[in-house]
Amino acid sequence: MAVRRLDAVRDVEVPEGLLTTDAAGLVARDDVDLVVEVIGGIEPARSLILAALENGASVITANKALLAEDGPTLFEAAEKAGRDLYYEAAVAGAIPILRPLRESLAGDRVTRVLGIVNGTTNFILDKMDTSGAGFAEALEEAQELGYAEADPTADVEGFDAAAKAAILASLAFHSRVTAADVYREGISEVTAADVQSARDMGGVVKLLAICELMPQAGGDDAVAVRVHPAMIPRTHPLASVREAYNAVFVESEAAGQLMFYGPGAGGSPTASAVLGDLVTVARNRLAGTRGAGESAYADRAVLPMGETRTRYHVAIDVDDRAGVLAAVATAFAENGVSIQTVRQEGRGLDAQLVVVSHEATDAQLSATVQHLREMDIVREVTSVMRVEGEHE
Repeated sequence: MAVRRLDAVRDVEVPEGLLTTDAAGLVARDDVDLVVEVIGGIEPARSLILAALENGASVITANKALLAEDGPTLFEAAEKAGRDLYYEAAVAGAIPILRPLRESLAGDRVTRVLGIVNGTTNFILDKMDTSGAGFAEALEEAQELGYAEADPTADVEGFDAAAKAAILASLAFHSRVTAADVYREGISEVTAADVQSARDMGGVVKLLAICELMPQAGGDDAVAVRVHPAMIPRTHPLASVREAYNAVFVESEAAGQLMFYGPGAGGSPTASAVLGDLVTVARNRLAGTRGAGESAYADRAVLPMGETRTRYHVAIDVDDRAGVLAAVATAFAENGVSIQTVRQEGRGLDAQLVVVSHEATDAQLSATVQHLREMDIVREVTSVMRVEGEHE
């Protein structure tokens, strides 16, 4: 076993001679059949995995960042070496989601994957919903309890979820999707007012990883992949996912709707997923076979966010006078966006309008918000959030 420090304090006693700091030397040995990589990051993990495969070892990794950035290089190396590359622990901890997508649903057509795949952000948003706390207060509690790192950027700004979304989309839609293809927004701008507005609508705010097939004019499907906070109805199965738990909701043509739920992070859940892969790869090795490799035969295009269809919840502070509502409705119509619901609350000399749109492209909706901000009657667009989990 390769470690950074031989003298580090460990929970279990490791027999002398089993530890080394020479990871490169370890993966180069000709008597190693299987390598488990849980270093994380891009380098030296990538070089070590490639060296292990080149030297005839199969590899198990939990490295979502590397798979999302340079997965094809790893898969090609595994194919060339005739060895396995398994990575169940890279997404949603102990929840078995990658193998069902890769194997159980291989004969089905997956159309959408909607997931809560980051426990830190789910804990924060759950606390904001149940206690009325603001983002900073909820984040502080998450750090005190060990759910958030001292530097929580990777979690709260959506980088972690975006890497997982890329992996999920690649498997579900048989196309190569990288983290750079994933539109990303974090939760640091979500306010207590946003969460309360969702409650007023019978919804809840979650950070979602959304991967879906989008029909195109020519008859082919394209892939849309995004990570952002969104309002979902409390009746949706994902709305009940509390604290630091993860869940992935899969929609397919034959199987219908499936949900996978459980602890998404932590030492024991990650170890469970790694050991499951280890047993599978060891069985393959003994049988002289290998599992499924990369499936990218569909080679679908990945849509930019502007072409993705979604819905918006927009809160607008306006002058409280006649004609304001009509002017706002006109702004939506001029940008090709239809209004589903509108709620108005008077506040003395001004008022707040809360508008929920019908589905439109994200570019149309963004243009509508910009139009609103330029209107004299609009004092401020106080909140913009996407609405998901409902089919019109």
